[in-house]
Amino acid sequence: MADAAPAVLITGATSGLGRYLARQLASSGWQVLAHGRDPARVADLTAELGGGARGYVADLAWLGDVRELAALVRAEVPQLDVLVNNAGIGFGAPGEGRQVSADGHELRFAVNYLAPVLLTRLLVPLLTASAPSRIVNVGSLGQVPFDPADAEFEAGYNGVDAYRRSKLALAAFTFDLAGELAAAQVTVNCLHPATFMNTAMVARGGITPVSTVEQGGEATMRLITDPALDAVTGQFFDGLRTSRALPQAYDPQFRTQLGEVTDLMLSQAA
Repeated sequence: MADAAPAVLITGATSGLGRYLARQLASSGWQVLAHGRDPARVADLTAELGGGARGYVADLAWLGDVRELAALVRAEVPQLDVLVNNAGIGFGAPGEGRQVSADGHELRFAVNYLAPVLLTRLLVPLLTASAPSRIVNVGSLGQVPFDPADAEFEAGYNGVDAYRRSKLALAAFTFDLAGELAAAQVTVNCLHPATFMNTAMVARGGITPVSTVEQGGEATMRLITDPALDAVTGQFFDGLRTSRALPQAYDPQFRTQLGEVTDLMLSQAA
């Protein structure tokens, strides 16, 4: 890290795991770039964090907002040491029907996968210039395989599988990007922070919490700050343990097909 206070961008920083990370890192002297969708909640958080905290408002369900978020960060911040792609949408309410983003994509795929892919790609030059740096993708052990040709999940939809498909895609993206950035000293890892933490997302799905935000926070903080992980990249973690994503995430053919579909979706929204 540079001599200046290290800088971290956390998406979905106004609640749950993101808020925990923002508080922990701000208290440790980091410059926190806190993203949220609600302007009032972003303002409240940045006021609470004080110091060098910066707030960014963007709706990740609209790729135009993702582009604007990246542009603002690039314009305002000379150094970015860590990007934490934390924001996401869970299973939704039981029985809830298929939803689409502002760009017309299946909502969970759009927010949990397309948005972090686009944001990361747009910030890679800044992260590379700030190297050694890290990208931490908040994923899930809950993954299901799918055909990239049906990435929009138009047949047989259910919210649980939509979420799990998006998290499989995020893991696959992690492994691809880790290979691309290995020589640039930018590490890219994905983790399942903890199982069903006590967050609003879990409550909205009608699920009884199994873990605490603090437990998930400890695991995620390790990927952000632990010097022992300086050279660790392209890995999937279950909490504090190295683990494995679903086998399809390691399949070169699946990843190639997913990449082609992703590029098409992002180019259409440009």
